[in-house]
Amino acid sequence: MKTIAIEEHFWTPMYRENVSANEFRNFFLSSRSKQLGHDIVEEAMDLGARRLAHMDAAGVDVQVLSFGAPGPQAFGADIAIPMARDANDLLYRTVQAHPDRFAGFAALPTADPAAAAKELERSVTRLGFKGTMIHGHTRGEFLDDKKFWVIFECAEALGVPIYLHPTVPHPDVMKAYFQGYEELCRAAWGFAVDTSCHFLRIVFAGVFDKYPKLKFILGHLGEMLPFAMHRLQDHTYPAAARRGLKKTPMEYLKENMLVTTSGNWYEPAFLCTLLALGADNILFAVDWPYEPNTTGIEFLKKVSISDLDREKIAHLNAERLLRM
Repeated sequence: MKTIAIEEHFWTPMYRENVSANEFRNFFLSSRSKQLGHDIVEEAMDLGARRLAHMDAAGVDVQVLSFGAPGPQAFGADIAIPMARDANDLLYRTVQAHPDRFAGFAALPTADPAAAAKELERSVTRLGFKGTMIHGHTRGEFLDDKKFWVIFECAEALGVPIYLHPTVPHPDVMKAYFQGYEELCRAAWGFAVDTSCHFLRIVFAGVFDKYPKLKFILGHLGEMLPFAMHRLQDHTYPAAARRGLKKTPMEYLKENMLVTTSGNWYEPAFLCTLLALGADNILFAVDWPYEPNTTGIEFLKKVSISDLDREKIAHLNAERLLRM
């Protein structure tokens, strides 16, 4: 069975120069690396033989690579613009070296929305990338702000998706909910909270009325949204109509959102997602190097679904959405 994994990360030397360390981040990277049996930093920096060896050992045929969080979203335009271009140029060279094994999502300097749209166009039309990954809020600013909509316009015109990836929650949320409990602010809980709230802001801002063909991808089985879809719908559809939205919240989630399996290897959660969204809207991803390729592949092989649905999730949906 062919497998295309679409949330697989890399770092660059410029990333390491600019992304500051702190006590908890250092603890997370060291403890998670020990748990996984590989060094996250070393594996994120590798775009060659060792990465391919890990893929081969597990049975991952293709990785769609993306620049790691917090990406350019953590910086002002002075750093974000050269950082995104540097990451995209490195990614282009990587894909060119192994075109049958790698594809790419563009990094964007969202601090300058016009520059971000220009970089997305360059990355898709000249570098052959399949879309973009944006790491949550841009220093506290969310994408529902209309100054960012030029990025949506560009993505819809190019026919490529936006992967909305988690980042550490908004500074006000960090202070109110996670101060003193930093172990909860990332993958364990805070990532899903921040990303799901961010995506709902985009929905309720009317982005998908303005750009109805635009597709967003959310990782980790949809950042808990499939579980909450009915309750969300039941309690907000009158408010959505009052805002002037053309559809109900659930319709936007079913028509404009796809999700991946990245780093959420729990069959009850998967089955909830499958029932809520259908197999056509779920794509395989691992979240390498924060998750092991072997765990992702074993989950995909053993989860209780039909062979056709397994093929859709493993590669057919990615080939359709990303035109691979």
